[in-house]
Parts: sequence; structure tokens; C-alpha cells
Amino acid sequence: MRIISGKYKGKRILAPRELPVRPTTDMAKEALFNILNNSYYFEDLKVLDLFSGTGNIAYEFASRGCRQIYSVDQDYRCIKFISKTSKTLDLNIQTIKSDVFKYLKKTDLKFDIIFADPPYRFELNDFANIPELVFSRDLLLPDGTLIIEHSKHTELSELQHFKTARKYGGSVFSFFET
Repeated sequence: MRIISGKYKGKRILAPRELPVRPTTDMAKEALFNILNNSYYFEDLKVLDLFSGTGNIAYEFASRGCRQIYSVDQDYRCIKFISKTSKTLDLNIQTIKSDVFKYLKKTDLKFDIIFADPPYRFELNDFANIPELVFSRDLLLPDGTLIIEHSKHTELSELQHFKTARKYGGSVFSFFET
């Protein structure tokens, strides 16, 4: 994976092969950040990266100047890799080893952007649980956005707070707002 823009533009990060992940493609990530670049000033953002995996999305936010980034994943190896990479590159990413749903039920923090990249094999109920928890717990700051990455074979447009979706190859980003 590589960082698309910002301080570490072009930097390649090699994740261990044994991590149980499916990183967002560079093409999809670049398209996502082009959308976000038109709506947000990155240095002001407080970001939550759920199902962080390799930390691909968190590194991109950090490279673009975000100062508050929280990465949540239940796999210890993923959290260890993100922490090590964050320290090596001097990125301000706080890692949290937790089940995402348990974390969403207990956190009191609020965010400008919550990005979730759950396993594509999730059932629709599992996907639906993410916006349900985010909005019922009021975890977004004013004008905040929840973005869920999912397969083109999963349809989330019927979920409450859904605003729009953008498709890039086999991946889709669904955007949710209040």
C-alpha cells in the first residue's frame, strides 16, 4: 500500500502477509480522499478508523495533517503493526484493540469522520449495526460523516441516515449523515 498525498506522499508501507486484512485499493482510496478534500480541512478533523486492518486509511488521514486519529481493530497483530508504523513515521494515531461494536457501545468520544471497513462477508444486519450505533450514541460531531466501505454486492441505501454511495471497482463507499 502507499500513501497518496500529504507529508508522506508516495511512501510505500509493507504490511506483514499474515494480517487478516483486505486493504482499500489505492484507486478507491484516492477517490475517497478527493471527495473528502472538497468538504473538510484535514488539520481540524477528529477521525475514527474502524476495522483498521493495516492502518491504510489512518495513515492517509495522518499524512494529510489530521491530529486526532483513533484506529480500532480486534486483531492484536493489526494494532501492533499500526502502532509500530505510526511510531516509525511519527504519526499521531492512537490504537485501540477492541471489538468494534463493543467500542462503539462504550466510547464517549465524538468524531468528524468515522470510517468503517468491515469484512465484506458481513451480513446486512452486521453492516446495519454500525450506523445504528453511531447515530443512536450520537458519535458524530456537527456536520460529521460516517463512511462504510463494502462490496458492490451489498446494498446499504435503505439504512437510516444514508445519503449517497460511490462505487470504485468492486468497492463501494456509503456515506451517512444526520
